[in-house]
Amino acid sequence: MARNAPGKHFRKGLSLVEITRMFPDDDTARAWIESVRWPEGPVCPHCGSQRITHPVAHKTMTHRCKDCRKWFSVRTGTPMQSSKLDLQIWVLAFYLLNTGLKGQASMKLHRDLGVTQKTAWHLAHRIRESWNENGGNMFSGPVEADETYIGGKRKNMSNAKRKELREAGAGRGTVGKAAVVGVKDRASGRVAAQRISQTDASALQGFVRGHAAPGATLYTDEAAAYKGMPEFDHEAVNHSVGEYVRAMAHTNGMESFWSMLKRGYQGTFHKFSEKHLDRYVREFSGRHNIRPRDTLDMMRSVVIGMVGKRLRYRDLIADNGLSSGARPAA
Repeated sequence: MARNAPGKHFRKGLSLVEITRMFPDDDTARAWIESVRWPEGPVCPHCGSQRITHPVAHKTMTHRCKDCRKWFSVRTGTPMQSSKLDLQIWVLAFYLLNTGLKGQASMKLHRDLGVTQKTAWHLAHRIRESWNENGGNMFSGPVEADETYIGGKRKNMSNAKRKELREAGAGRGTVGKAAVVGVKDRASGRVAAQRISQTDASALQGFVRGHAAPGATLYTDEAAAYKGMPEFDHEAVNHSVGEYVRAMAHTNGMESFWSMLKRGYQGTFHKFSEKHLDRYVREFSGRHNIRPRDTLDMMRSVVIGMVGKRLRYRDLIADNGLSSGARPAA
Protein backbone atom coordinates (compact mmCIF):
# COMPACT_ATOMS: atom_id res chain seq x y z
CA MET A 1 0.00 0.00 0.00
CA ALA A 2 1.32 3.43 -0.94
CA ARG A 3 2.24 5.79 1.86
CA ASN A 4 -0.10 8.61 2.68
CA ALA A 5 0.89 12.00 1.35
CA PRO A 6 2.09 14.33 4.12
CA GLY A 7 -0.86 15.97 5.87
CA LYS A 8 -3.43 13.96 3.94
CA HIS A 9 -5.63 11.29 5.50
CA PHE A 10 -6.58 8.20 3.54
CA ARG A 11 -9.50 6.36 5.06
CA LYS A 12 -8.80 2.87 6.32
CA GLY A 13 -11.29 0.33 5.09
CA LEU A 14 -11.99 -3.14 6.42
CA SER A 15 -12.72 -6.27 4.41
CA LEU A 16 -15.54 -8.63 5.32
CA VAL A 17 -12.92 -11.20 6.39
CA GLU A 18 -11.28 -8.66 8.70
CA ILE A 19 -14.55 -7.60 10.30
CA THR A 20 -15.62 -11.20 11.00
CA ARG A 21 -12.22 -11.89 12.59
CA MET A 22 -12.57 -8.80 14.76
CA PHE A 23 -16.04 -9.89 15.96
CA PRO A 24 -16.07 -13.70 15.95
CA ASP A 25 -18.78 -13.98 18.62
CA ASP A 26 -21.33 -12.11 20.70
CA ASP A 27 -18.92 -11.39 23.56
CA THR A 28 -16.43 -9.49 21.39
CA ALA A 29 -19.28 -7.54 19.80
CA ARG A 30 -20.71 -6.61 23.21
CA ALA A 31 -17.30 -5.54 24.55
CA TRP A 32 -16.72 -3.28 21.53
CA ILE A 33 -20.17 -1.66 21.66
CA GLU A 34 -19.74 -1.03 25.40
CA SER A 35 -16.33 0.57 24.82
CA VAL A 36 -17.87 2.92 22.26
CA ARG A 37 -20.96 3.83 24.25
CA TRP A 38 -19.20 3.99 27.63
CA PRO A 39 -15.53 4.86 26.96
CA GLU A 40 -15.04 5.75 30.66
CA GLY A 41 -17.04 2.86 32.06
CA PRO A 42 -20.74 1.95 32.24
CA VAL A 43 -23.25 4.73 32.91
CA CYS A 44 -26.81 3.99 34.01
CA PRO A 45 -29.15 5.04 31.16
CA HIS A 46 -31.96 5.52 33.68
CA CYS A 47 -30.38 7.96 36.17
CA GLY A 48 -26.87 8.68 34.83
CA SER A 49 -25.06 7.14 37.80
CA GLN A 50 -21.64 5.52 37.38
CA ARG A 51 -22.05 3.42 40.53
CA ILE A 52 -22.59 0.16 38.68
CA THR A 53 -22.39 -3.51 39.63
CA HIS A 54 -22.01 -6.47 37.28
CA PRO A 55 -24.10 -9.29 38.77
CA VAL A 56 -24.57 -12.43 36.71
CA ALA A 57 -28.03 -13.40 37.97
CA HIS A 58 -29.99 -11.76 35.12
CA LYS A 59 -30.34 -13.60 31.81
CA THR A 60 -30.22 -10.54 29.53
CA MET A 61 -29.16 -7.54 31.64
CA THR A 62 -25.44 -7.24 32.30
CA HIS A 63 -25.38 -4.27 34.71
CA ARG A 64 -27.28 -2.95 37.71
CA CYS A 65 -27.25 0.59 39.08
CA LYS A 66 -26.47 0.96 42.77
CA ASP A 67 -28.43 4.22 42.96
CA CYS A 68 -31.72 3.62 41.13
CA ARG A 69 -31.42 -0.19 41.45
CA LYS A 70 -32.47 -0.73 37.85
CA TRP A 71 -31.01 -3.34 35.52
CA PHE A 72 -29.66 -2.42 32.10
CA SER A 73 -27.35 -3.50 29.30
CA VAL A 74 -25.60 -1.79 26.42
CA ARG A 75 -28.81 -2.27 24.42
CA THR A 76 -30.94 -0.23 26.86
CA GLY A 77 -32.13 3.10 25.50
CA THR A 78 -31.19 2.29 21.90
CA PRO A 79 -32.96 0.65 18.93
CA MET A 80 -31.25 -2.58 20.04
CA GLN A 81 -33.40 -2.69 23.19
CA SER A 82 -35.71 -5.74 23.33
CA SER A 83 -34.01 -7.19 20.24
CA LYS A 84 -33.29 -10.91 20.41
CA LEU A 85 -30.63 -10.67 17.72
CA ASP A 86 -27.06 -11.42 18.74
CA LEU A 87 -24.89 -8.33 19.06
CA GLN A 88 -22.53 -9.91 16.53
CA ILE A 89 -25.33 -9.65 13.95
CA TRP A 90 -25.88 -6.01 14.88
CA VAL A 91 -22.18 -5.22 14.41
CA LEU A 92 -22.06 -6.99 11.04
CA ALA A 93 -25.18 -5.03 10.00
CA PHE A 94 -23.42 -1.78 11.03
CA TYR A 95 -20.61 -2.76 8.70
CA LEU A 96 -22.83 -3.68 5.76
CA LEU A 97 -25.01 -0.56 5.90
CA ASN A 98 -21.99 1.73 6.22
CA THR A 99 -19.91 0.20 3.43
CA GLY A 100 -22.70 -0.31 0.90
CA LEU A 101 -22.74 3.10 -0.79
CA LYS A 102 -26.00 2.33 -2.57
CA GLY A 103 -27.59 0.76 0.49
CA GLN A 104 -28.49 -2.79 1.44
CA ALA A 105 -31.86 -4.27 0.53
CA SER A 106 -33.53 -6.27 3.27
CA MET A 107 -33.53 -9.38 1.06
CA LYS A 108 -29.73 -9.26 0.84
CA LEU A 109 -29.39 -8.60 4.58
CA HIS A 110 -31.67 -11.56 5.25
CA ARG A 111 -29.36 -13.82 3.21
CA ASP A 112 -26.08 -12.39 4.49
CA LEU A 113 -27.03 -12.38 8.18
CA GLY A 114 -29.16 -15.53 8.28
CA VAL A 115 -32.30 -13.81 9.61
CA THR A 116 -35.79 -13.52 8.16
CA GLN A 117 -36.52 -10.78 5.63
CA LYS A 118 -38.94 -9.10 8.03
CA THR A 119 -36.29 -9.09 10.75
CA ALA A 120 -33.70 -7.70 8.32
CA TRP A 121 -36.10 -4.93 7.25
CA HIS A 122 -36.74 -3.91 10.86
CA LEU A 123 -33.02 -4.18 11.67
CA ALA A 124 -32.05 -1.85 8.82
CA HIS A 125 -34.66 0.74 9.79
CA ARG A 126 -33.49 0.68 13.40
CA ILE A 127 -29.92 1.33 12.27
CA ARG A 128 -31.18 4.21 10.09
CA GLU A 129 -32.37 5.86 13.31
CA SER A 130 -28.70 6.54 14.11
CA TRP A 131 -28.61 8.97 11.17
CA ASN A 132 -31.63 10.89 12.46
CA GLU A 133 -29.76 13.90 13.81
CA ASN A 134 -32.84 15.98 14.75
CA GLY A 135 -31.12 19.19 13.82
CA GLY A 136 -27.42 20.01 13.81
CA ASN A 137 -24.92 22.71 13.08
CA MET A 138 -25.86 25.35 10.52
CA PHE A 139 -23.83 25.25 7.30
CA SER A 140 -21.56 28.28 6.99
CA GLY A 141 -21.16 27.87 3.26
CA PRO A 142 -20.74 28.15 0.45
CA VAL A 143 -24.00 26.18 0.32
CA GLU A 144 -25.64 24.47 -2.65
CA ALA A 145 -29.41 23.95 -2.58
CA ASP A 146 -31.40 21.82 -4.99
CA GLU A 147 -34.45 19.58 -5.18
CA THR A 148 -35.21 16.35 -6.99
CA TYR A 149 -38.06 13.87 -7.44
CA ILE A 150 -38.07 10.20 -6.44
CA GLY A 151 -40.38 7.71 -8.07
CA GLY A 152 -40.74 5.08 -10.74
CA LYS A 153 -40.92 5.64 -14.48
CA ARG A 154 -44.36 5.67 -16.06
CA LYS A 155 -43.37 2.89 -18.49
CA ASN A 156 -42.50 0.60 -15.56
CA MET A 157 -45.82 1.11 -13.76
CA SER A 158 -48.59 -1.45 -13.82
CA ASN A 159 -51.42 -0.98 -16.30
CA ALA A 160 -53.74 -0.25 -13.38
CA LYS A 161 -51.48 2.50 -12.05
CA ARG A 162 -51.04 4.08 -15.48
CA LYS A 163 -54.80 3.98 -16.03
CA GLU A 164 -55.32 5.63 -12.63
CA LEU A 165 -52.97 8.47 -13.56
CA ARG A 166 -54.58 8.93 -16.97
CA GLU A 167 -58.07 9.09 -15.51
CA ALA A 168 -56.87 11.64 -12.97
CA GLY A 169 -55.58 13.77 -15.84
CA ALA A 170 -52.04 13.54 -14.49
CA GLY A 171 -49.24 14.46 -16.83
CA ARG A 172 -45.77 13.02 -17.03
CA GLY A 173 -42.49 14.22 -15.59
CA THR A 174 -42.75 14.72 -11.84
CA VAL A 175 -46.36 13.58 -11.52
CA GLY A 176 -46.71 10.75 -9.01
CA LYS A 177 -43.21 11.30 -7.63
CA ALA A 178 -42.11 12.55 -4.23
CA ALA A 179 -40.09 15.75 -3.90
CA VAL A 180 -36.87 15.83 -1.88
CA VAL A 181 -34.89 18.98 -1.07
CA GLY A 182 -31.25 19.09 -0.01
CA VAL A 183 -28.37 21.39 0.79
CA LYS A 184 -24.63 20.73 0.71
CA ASP A 185 -21.98 22.66 2.60
CA ARG A 186 -18.93 22.89 0.35
CA ALA A 187 -16.60 23.66 3.26
CA SER A 188 -17.36 20.48 5.20
CA GLY A 189 -18.85 18.35 2.42
CA ARG A 190 -21.87 17.60 4.61
CA VAL A 191 -25.36 17.14 3.19
CA ALA A 192 -28.82 17.55 4.71
CA ALA A 193 -31.92 16.37 2.85
CA GLN A 194 -35.55 15.56 3.49
CA ARG A 195 -38.81 14.90 1.71
CA ILE A 196 -41.16 17.87 1.21
CA SER A 197 -44.81 17.90 0.21
CA GLN A 198 -44.50 21.00 -2.00
CA THR A 199 -41.71 22.67 -3.96
CA ASP A 200 -42.98 26.19 -3.42
CA ALA A 201 -41.04 29.10 -1.92
CA SER A 202 -42.31 28.44 1.59
CA ALA A 203 -41.04 24.85 1.65
CA LEU A 204 -37.73 25.35 -0.18
CA GLN A 205 -36.76 28.58 1.53
CA GLY A 206 -37.81 27.22 4.91
CA PHE A 207 -35.51 24.24 4.48
CA VAL A 208 -32.58 26.38 3.31
CA ARG A 209 -33.00 28.80 6.22
CA GLY A 210 -33.13 25.87 8.61
CA HIS A 211 -29.71 24.61 7.50
CA ALA A 212 -27.68 27.54 6.09
CA ALA A 213 -26.32 30.28 8.32
CA PRO A 214 -27.26 33.88 7.43
CA GLY A 215 -24.53 35.51 5.38
CA ALA A 216 -23.52 32.29 3.65
CA THR A 217 -23.04 32.22 -0.10
CA LEU A 218 -25.94 30.27 -1.61
CA TYR A 219 -25.92 28.59 -5.02
CA THR A 220 -29.12 27.29 -6.62
CA ASP A 221 -30.67 26.83 -10.04
CA GLU A 222 -32.98 29.45 -11.55
CA ALA A 223 -36.16 28.23 -9.81
CA ALA A 224 -38.26 31.20 -8.72
CA ALA A 225 -38.94 29.51 -5.36
CA TYR A 226 -35.37 30.31 -4.26
CA LYS A 227 -35.69 34.03 -4.92
CA GLY A 228 -36.23 36.46 -2.07
CA MET A 229 -33.69 35.41 0.56
CA PRO A 230 -31.72 38.62 1.19
CA GLU A 231 -29.87 37.14 4.17
CA PHE A 232 -27.77 35.07 1.74
CA ASP A 233 -25.33 36.03 -0.99
CA HIS A 234 -27.39 34.23 -3.63
CA GLU A 235 -26.21 33.23 -7.10
CA ALA A 236 -28.17 31.06 -9.53
CA VAL A 237 -27.30 29.14 -12.68
CA ASN A 238 -29.85 28.85 -15.47
CA HIS A 239 -30.25 25.16 -16.26
CA SER A 240 -33.08 25.85 -18.72
CA VAL A 241 -30.65 27.48 -21.20
CA GLY A 242 -27.88 24.94 -20.64
CA GLU A 243 -25.90 26.89 -18.04
CA TYR A 244 -24.67 24.50 -15.37
CA VAL A 245 -21.46 26.15 -14.15
CA ARG A 246 -20.56 29.82 -13.96
CA ALA A 247 -17.31 30.36 -12.09
CA MET A 248 -18.10 29.06 -8.57
CA ALA A 249 -21.86 29.03 -9.13
CA HIS A 250 -23.21 25.50 -9.64
CA THR A 251 -25.11 22.76 -7.84
CA ASN A 252 -22.93 19.87 -8.96
CA GLY A 253 -22.35 18.69 -5.39
CA MET A 254 -26.05 18.19 -4.75
CA GLU A 255 -26.53 16.69 -8.21
CA SER A 256 -23.84 14.11 -7.33
CA PHE A 257 -25.68 13.25 -4.12
CA TRP A 258 -29.00 12.88 -5.98
CA SER A 259 -27.26 10.57 -8.43
CA MET A 260 -26.12 8.25 -5.64
CA LEU A 261 -29.58 8.31 -4.03
CA LYS A 262 -31.26 7.41 -7.30
CA ARG A 263 -28.76 4.65 -8.07
CA GLY A 264 -29.67 3.16 -4.70
CA TYR A 265 -33.37 3.57 -5.47
CA GLN A 266 -33.14 1.97 -8.91
CA GLY A 267 -30.41 -0.62 -8.41
CA THR A 268 -30.74 -1.71 -4.78
CA PHE A 269 -34.20 -1.04 -3.36
CA HIS A 270 -36.25 -0.64 -6.57
CA LYS A 271 -38.84 1.22 -4.52
CA PHE A 272 -38.99 3.52 -1.50
CA SER A 273 -42.36 3.43 0.21
CA GLU A 274 -43.90 6.86 0.56
CA LYS A 275 -44.16 6.46 4.32
CA HIS A 276 -40.49 5.59 4.84
CA LEU A 277 -38.90 7.75 2.14
CA ASP A 278 -37.44 10.15 4.72
CA ARG A 279 -35.72 7.24 6.49
CA TYR A 280 -33.94 6.22 3.28
CA VAL A 281 -33.01 9.83 2.49
CA ARG A 282 -31.52 10.19 5.98
CA GLU A 283 -29.57 6.98 5.47
CA PHE A 284 -27.96 8.23 2.26
CA SER A 285 -27.19 11.68 3.68
CA GLY A 286 -25.93 10.22 6.95
CA ARG A 287 -23.66 7.74 5.19
CA HIS A 288 -22.42 10.49 2.86
CA ASN A 289 -21.48 12.68 5.83
CA ILE A 290 -19.30 10.02 7.48
CA ARG A 291 -17.92 8.56 4.28
CA PRO A 292 -14.41 10.13 4.70
CA ARG A 293 -13.91 8.31 8.02
CA ASP A 294 -12.25 4.94 8.59
CA THR A 295 -14.73 2.07 8.43
CA LEU A 296 -14.47 1.38 12.16
CA ASP A 297 -15.07 5.07 12.92
CA MET A 298 -18.16 4.97 10.71
CA MET A 299 -19.45 2.04 12.74
CA ARG A 300 -18.66 3.86 16.00
CA SER A 301 -20.72 6.84 14.86
CA VAL A 302 -23.70 4.52 14.36
CA VAL A 303 -23.42 3.18 17.92
CA ILE A 304 -23.23 6.73 19.32
CA GLY A 305 -26.10 7.90 17.09
CA MET A 306 -28.39 5.13 18.36
CA VAL A 307 -28.30 6.26 21.99
CA GLY A 308 -31.63 7.67 23.15
CA LYS A 309 -33.60 6.34 20.17
CA ARG A 310 -36.09 3.50 19.84
CA LEU A 311 -38.02 2.06 16.90
CA ARG A 312 -40.44 -0.73 17.71
CA TYR A 313 -41.81 -2.85 14.89
CA ARG A 314 -45.43 -1.98 15.65
CA ASP A 315 -44.57 1.71 15.42
CA LEU A 316 -42.70 1.18 12.17
CA ILE A 317 -45.64 -0.46 10.41
CA ALA A 318 -48.42 1.60 12.01
CA ASP A 319 -50.90 2.89 9.42
CA ASN A 320 -48.82 1.29 6.68
CA GLY A 321 -51.39 -1.24 5.54
CA LEU A 322 -49.16 -4.15 6.60
CA SER A 323 -50.24 -6.89 8.93
CA SER A 324 -47.70 -8.34 11.34
CA GLY A 325 -47.19 -11.24 8.99
CA ALA A 326 -46.89 -9.24 5.80
CA ARG A 327 -43.54 -8.96 4.09
CA PRO A 328 -42.41 -5.34 3.98
CA ALA A 329 -40.80 -3.75 0.95
CA ALA A 330 -37.00 -3.69 0.78
